[in-house]
Amino acid sequence: MGVLETLIMTTALAGVGGTGLGGLVGAMLQKDSKRAVSLLLSFAGGVMLSVVCFDLVTEAIETDMGIWTVVAAIAFGVAVTYFLNYLIDRKTNPEVPHIDENHPKTADDLDELIHSDHLEQHYARQDSRLGLFVAGVVMACAIALHNVPEGMTIGASYAGNDGVMGSAALVLAVLIGLHNIPEGMAVSVPLISGGMNKWKAVLITAASGIPTIFGALLGYLLGELGPLGLTLSLGFASGAMLYVVFGEILPQSILMYHSKLPAFSAIVGILVGLLIIF
Repeated sequence: MGVLETLIMTTALAGVGGTGLGGLVGAMLQKDSKRAVSLLLSFAGGVMLSVVCFDLVTEAIETDMGIWTVVAAIAFGVAVTYFLNYLIDRKTNPEVPHIDENHPKTADDLDELIHSDHLEQHYARQDSRLGLFVAGVVMACAIALHNVPEGMTIGASYAGNDGVMGSAALVLAVLIGLHNIPEGMAVSVPLISGGMNKWKAVLITAASGIPTIFGALLGYLLGELGPLGLTLSLGFASGAMLYVVFGEILPQSILMYHSKLPAFSAIVGILVGLLIIF
């Protein structure tokens, strides 16, 4: 099997497989599952923090391109992801009635995380097919903001190992697959709650993991450009995931379940990620 074929298959298992499994779990749970999803999301956030801090950033530093290059790449990843997320929120939030000046400045429910609440508003208004298509594209873009950087980490790690699927890339794939399970739940539960057939929701959820593959190819191609490309790829993906964890996943998990348990769940995620990495 060739280099790219191996990368695509591995990333598909982590992205499509992990997200699809999460969608299946979400379909089997009761609608009132905020506590479970909150704890799973915070656990996944902890896992991704381990990936970023103990693997990706360390690998970026080891390219010897200079610490400021690494810092700049991370900051750029944070800035780009925040800006794209801001554009999506600016487009969707005014169309959702319950999101007003009293609403937290971040998602506090599953449907807001992926903007399925925006799509539901278009269905409720019985909009044209074009309007529904645009709302669907917006939701897909919101999901892609999470999945593309995850794929980049696998691709960049693969490139850093000279095109060999080494233990580092496999560990990343496993961790990202684990991380995608609660994200899959975050996609399927609102769709099913909105009246969609369970199996159709699971299939759509699995398909939402496809951007992970594109991210992996992008990360691999950047990494193949040399040490600078590898540093930029690892740093950008790290920054993007840091924003997703601290700007979206952890705040939402706490707002969904007002308790200290999400914090402990995130710590457990960090420790589990650390054990798997080392």
